[in-house]
Amino acid sequence: MDISGKVTIITGASMGIGLATAHVFAQAGAKLVLVARSADKLETLAGELRAQGHEAIVIPADLRNTTAIHAMAQQAFDHFGRIDILINNAGQAAAGQVATVNPDHYRQIIELNIFGPLHAIQAVVPMMRQGGGGVIINVSSMVSKMSIPGLGTYASTKAALNMLSDTARGELAPDNIRVITVYPRLTATEFGRNSLGDERMRQQQRATPSANASPRPTPDSAEHVANRILLAAQNEPKEQFMD
Repeated sequence: MDISGKVTIITGASMGIGLATAHVFAQAGAKLVLVARSADKLETLAGELRAQGHEAIVIPADLRNTTAIHAMAQQAFDHFGRIDILINNAGQAAAGQVATVNPDHYRQIIELNIFGPLHAIQAVVPMMRQGGGGVIINVSSMVSKMSIPGLGTYASTKAALNMLSDTARGELAPDNIRVITVYPRLTATEFGRNSLGDERMRQQQRATPSANASPRPTPDSAEHVANRILLAAQNEPKEQFMD
């Protein structure tokens, strides 16, 4: 897809990968709908983009709230008259072993990581159909294809998102709506610090490896991931990895 002029919703746009993606898509000429809970951060971002000559609107919304998600999509559609791209980026992690993880924390990330994208898809699909098609990009994680102690709950939400993507891809193909799954690796953002759960385990995950431990991979920058998301929108593969 040629991104120039395309109306693009980015959830979780106030920080990290979402923030970087907003800048990258703006440079590519997209018209942006910036969505997150933090209105102040979104307004700052939108002001920066507008000062550079880009078009962006701000819609604060809690992606755990079904009503708010549908209202966001409708507001974006009313403003621009179409929705071309949805980037389901908003998400949160939860740290803790399966035997002891707080079920309420798990429930919270299920609401954001699975139901958030699901409701966003359901909100925009009728609008994309009306416009003749579109692209949906679901930001998953490489941990969904791994087994890492302490990250089972988070990984399982992303694995569920993978399956929703795979199934929706076939279901929506007749409507010319293309569904892409993006798989970031370890990324240099505040994402881990904002995770729910066991603080001791979160600290262990952030700690410097001991001399006997295998060295951790160098994190990708948020900008690197954002550029891969842009590449996915342009080339439309079924799956987009970081290499």
